[in-house]
Amino acid sequence: MHLKSRGMVVSVLHAEELWQDRAACRGPHTSLFFPPSHFERKDDKEARESQAKAICAACPVRKPCLAYALRIREPHGIWGGLNEVERRALSPH
Repeated sequence: MHLKSRGMVVSVLHAEELWQDRAACRGPHTSLFFPPSHFERKDDKEARESQAKAICAACPVRKPCLAYALRIREPHGIWGGLNEVERRALSPH
């Protein structure tokens, strides 16, 4: 199935992911949304996640972002304003 968008034909799958282009998390602060590759202390994690969630709170595509993360069962990071533990609590088991 295809949709017409700005004079272009795009697949439904691609159209569903166009929200990513408008996400507030794009840019130099993307590292806030995912844990570092090294050990992170609890207070550092809470501070990083708090900053990421503040960006999400003002994001115009927060709902589709969260829906996407829930749909694909994203195991890492802040998506739609929720961390992995908070998203897991919303998912049916």
